[in-house]
Amino acid sequence: MKPFIYPSSIETARALILHLIKIMIDEPGKTFNIALSGGSTPALMFDLWANEYSDITPWTRMKVFFVDERCVPPENSDSNYGMVRSLLVGVVPIDYENVFRIRGEDRPDKEAVRYSKVVESQVPMQDGWPVFDVILLGAGGDGHTSSIFPGQEKLLSSDRIYEVSYNPNNGQKRIAMTGCPIINARRVIFLITGRNKAEVVEEIYTSGDTGPAAYIAHHAKNVELFLDDYAAANINGEEIPD
Repeated sequence: MKPFIYPSSIETARALILHLIKIMIDEPGKTFNIALSGGSTPALMFDLWANEYSDITPWTRMKVFFVDERCVPPENSDSNYGMVRSLLVGVVPIDYENVFRIRGEDRPDKEAVRYSKVVESQVPMQDGWPVFDVILLGAGGDGHTSSIFPGQEKLLSSDRIYEVSYNPNNGQKRIAMTGCPIINARRVIFLITGRNKAEVVEEIYTSGDTGPAAYIAHHAKNVELFLDDYAAANINGEEIPD
């Protein structure tokens, strides 16, 4: 688990964008399967990516998937796809056929099955699991990630690629990538910023498997954390052994 710490959320987002571009440039003949998360933290990153780094991004070598989705139509302000469309994929020159959205407006249990099959058909498989090149994650103040909330830890070991979850705070249903495909990814990157995330970052570092985000961080193959100074306030910045 390797941290990258920057003075502000904007600098953290810019650093992550450049990191992703370098990853793709370093393998020039490859198409990258990247799964994105929603939320306010990556929204800043997507906006910067489209407006400041579009010209140097190899969009034709990207396939975009989603880590999770709220069970709402894409026009709803809660929709992860709606946010990514308005800030990034609807703005940059990426082929729309290479953007695979979760249909939040459809019946959740059926959509979880359908989207799992989409991923199976598009992403290379190994030992029964898709191997994403990059999975971009966030972490909630309660330690949730990929819409897997505390109390829903069974989703971390599910034998399905996507399952239905729910937000315990408001009961909203969501569709979430489960633990095994996340752990199986070539690279898992957490983007976490803000003073209100300092405790969850500390938990990720020190608590082992306590909480979904910490579990993923300690079990995935290659984990990087992009943090601002506020989120990193309770850690010393040293790399933590897996």
